[in-house]
Amino acid sequence: MDVPAAMRAIDPTEPGGPEVLVVVERPTPRPAQGEVLIRVAAAGVNRPDVLQRTGGYAPPPGAPSIPGLEVAGHVVAVGDDADSHLIGQPVCALLAGGGYADYVAVSAGQCLPIPDGLSMVEAAALPETLFTVWTNLFERGYAAEGDSVLVHGGTSGIGTMAILLGKLFGIEVIVTVGSDAKAQAARDLGAAHAINYRTEDFVQRVAEITGGKGVSVVLDMVGGDYVPRNLKCLGEDGRHVSIAVQGGACATVPLWDIMRRRLTLTGSTLRPRDAAFKEMVADELSRTVWPHVASGKLRPVMDRTFPLEQAADAHRRMEAGDHVGKIVLTLE
Repeated sequence: MDVPAAMRAIDPTEPGGPEVLVVVERPTPRPAQGEVLIRVAAAGVNRPDVLQRTGGYAPPPGAPSIPGLEVAGHVVAVGDDADSHLIGQPVCALLAGGGYADYVAVSAGQCLPIPDGLSMVEAAALPETLFTVWTNLFERGYAAEGDSVLVHGGTSGIGTMAILLGKLFGIEVIVTVGSDAKAQAARDLGAAHAINYRTEDFVQRVAEITGGKGVSVVLDMVGGDYVPRNLKCLGEDGRHVSIAVQGGACATVPLWDIMRRRLTLTGSTLRPRDAAFKEMVADELSRTVWPHVASGKLRPVMDRTFPLEQAADAHRRMEAGDHVGKIVLTLE
């Protein structure tokens, strides 16, 4: 396929507000060994993109300066050692960066095939939240059938994915949200309970919901003073998994209580992990979750789409916090 030498992209040279997200021209990347080149049809918008735009989250070494952690599109070229049969195939992919552009190069092993019935926009909304929730809630948090878990940000992309996966794998998902409307939206998606943290004490409510037993896992994106409160929500041998620190990067925790109840505090960041790890997760997802995508049982919760030229508006919507589900940029 003919690939142009230059492409449209959003690649701010300085941090700033949403207004820095303007379309510019950049050289089209070329796929390296083991990589494929994707003609992007849609790109997911995620909280790390906002942090990168404001200067709070630099791309890992070797990653493009162009933001965007997930895309869907068609493979148009392959590098050495990549399967040439992939050319022309519709795929979605997890990226370390580069999604806000017409083309992006990524390891072939980080791609998943787009099944019939799944739109490009829906496919672009899956990789980042799916990889994140799977590796943290299921692999680090060891959530299993019959467990109850507490997830903050219940109507975010992460929160809605946790609810959907909980339904598939027999896990009771309790979420916190910022309004009664969002609480109803979360329950409509399948959350067992939705707590409005503005009007209710989530620690007290979790105790009431679980009969004082506590939950098996907390998936936390807040950090700060939420951490000691989260620990109060855990049952014995509970696991606390941190995936972001929107409320602060430091916390004071009760060590004796952690010891007495045998609690585990862990966490991870996905973006800096190497391609080999992400390929391993993609392979695991292809076996455990992707059949549910192919059958139509798993679909991302969609909020709104914006054309690439309106990326600033997409970021404004994310920062306003009114969205339920995923925000996606369209490039076709």
